[in-house]
Amino acid sequence: MIYLDNAATTPVPRAVADAMYQVLTEQFGNPSSQYPMGVEMKAAVERWRAVIAGALGCKAESLYFTSCGTESDNWAIQAALWQNRHKGKHIITTAVEHSAVLEPCRWLAQQGYEITCLKPGRDGNITVEQVAAEQVAEALREDTALVSMMLVNNETGCVFPVRETAALLREKGSPALLHCDAVQGFMKVDCDPEGWGVDMMSLSAHKLGGPKGIGALYIGGRMRNPRPLLPGGGQERGLRSGTEATAQIAGFAKAVELRQEHYEEKLAHMAALKEYCRAKLLDMGGVVPVGSGTAPHILAVSLVGYPSGNIVTELGAQGICISAGSACHQGKASHVVSALGLDKKTAAGVIRISLSPDNTNEDVDALCAALKAHRDSRFPML
Repeated sequence: MIYLDNAATTPVPRAVADAMYQVLTEQFGNPSSQYPMGVEMKAAVERWRAVIAGALGCKAESLYFTSCGTESDNWAIQAALWQNRHKGKHIITTAVEHSAVLEPCRWLAQQGYEITCLKPGRDGNITVEQVAAEQVAEALREDTALVSMMLVNNETGCVFPVRETAALLREKGSPALLHCDAVQGFMKVDCDPEGWGVDMMSLSAHKLGGPKGIGALYIGGRMRNPRPLLPGGGQERGLRSGTEATAQIAGFAKAVELRQEHYEEKLAHMAALKEYCRAKLLDMGGVVPVGSGTAPHILAVSLVGYPSGNIVTELGAQGICISAGSACHQGKASHVVSALGLDKKTAAGVIRISLSPDNTNEDVDALCAALKAHRDSRFPML
């Protein structure tokens, strides 16, 4: 199998699985228990938390474990709006956020909140005339309670101006809190919530070689007594109840440690492989780039006129895994592709190739050969 869908999920290295297995079978104590095995597990959870916090560049006590990135996003949104409930009911986000942010915003709109969705340009970026946070500045109001902006778009690989937005909010003296979904950005691009002044940042393990079912939320100093999303037994310093998923936490930490080994070389490898893939695909003819994403691991292109759902299905049958940049549900493009304003044939043919440090030029060669064969054996849409 040739796996080129690492923005969807990533394979778990054996070392990660081994670390989890040891916890499941030998170190299975409940961290809340008072006997030695429980006490040892509580200390282990804190060691693993410190590993992940170190990679994020924040204090360990600012990082809280959750079940996934979606939970982290929902918790951040709810906590911000609760803290600013007397400030206003206006939210700024982008039209191309993950559904884990947009769906809660749609629900909140039904509860009386006003949502401003910033639209990207045709290149997929939120930047206006080289001014990184211009759209945020124009949308910001006195009653803005929350700005939620992803770090890396999961379909285009565009890096959004989170740092600049944090600086803008400080400059304006705005009480609006800033949340960043960094699920696709953590350990792929610069990511420094504490240094940038981001109030909350969402993470997920399974995008970087960790297990599914474990995420984290960074909570910064401007968050005063954050409201828990899940009240209960008081785990995670009273803010996220539920017995800690110790094996998943161990796997998360181990995956981070593995990614940190030769970290810069891994990023450079992915960036070079992305450029090799881009050049080879565009050289085929009939392929156009989609967006101008600079994240090293995500490349979006369109095989113009050839429905992406068909491409993904046929390549999958050959053991080549990519994804449709357009979610071909009843022939409709994804909300990200729709926001780019592409013509119908280009939007229909959008595919996403997402890389890991383990992918090779040979993987890309096989992908390009399969795409060329698909194009040469099919009639394009009218």
